[in-house]
Amino acid sequence: MISIDKNKIPFFSVVIASYNRSAKLVRALDSLLNQNFDDWECIIADDGSDDGTFNLVKTYCDNDKRFRYLYHSNRKQAMTKNAGILASSGYFVTFLDSDDEYESSHLYLRYKLLTQNPDVELLHGGVRIIGNEYVPDINNPSKKIHLNKCVIGGSFFICKDAALKFGGFDDVEYGDDNVFYNKAVKHGLVVGKTEYPTYIYHRDSEDSLCNIRLV
Repeated sequence: MISIDKNKIPFFSVVIASYNRSAKLVRALDSLLNQNFDDWECIIADDGSDDGTFNLVKTYCDNDKRFRYLYHSNRKQAMTKNAGILASSGYFVTFLDSDDEYESSHLYLRYKLLTQNPDVELLHGGVRIIGNEYVPDINNPSKKIHLNKCVIGGSFFICKDAALKFGGFDDVEYGDDNVFYNKAVKHGLVVGKTEYPTYIYHRDSEDSLCNIRLV
């Protein structure tokens, strides 16, 4: 169900990695349709779901050619995001967790920041948290730290060429966002941060990786 308009390169490629979250995926997809900026494509990278995700996503793909669907057998989150990056065709790649959502101005505000600061290769930040604001410390899982001390991968906007250059996400048990960010810094990418809180991070999902680790 993947098709690419070779005559149109979108500014943003939004990668949604999903595994058996069809019930929550609607919220994420609808938040994309509600954006006040339309120069985007969306790659739904399905990590082997068997809960009807295909049938749900098909309706979006049939109604809006900006949605594209990619399926593979279960490889976990990091590898699924990498598959989405490889399949993307936009100048910048960004992410949307399948149980999260965007405020309507999310993409437009980042577009303005990136075009006004063309040297920035990785932009992050600007998150509104719903639910538990504390997660295990990657360096000491017995401790909890506030999310404002963390980098949150859903807020990443990265130049696709740069992401490919350093290999994307690593398949680690926990903290793949942090590893990704540190790799970007190590490779000398110009990093910018914004405080516009337009990425809505739902920490009230019982099946989120951070919540599972807190048990």
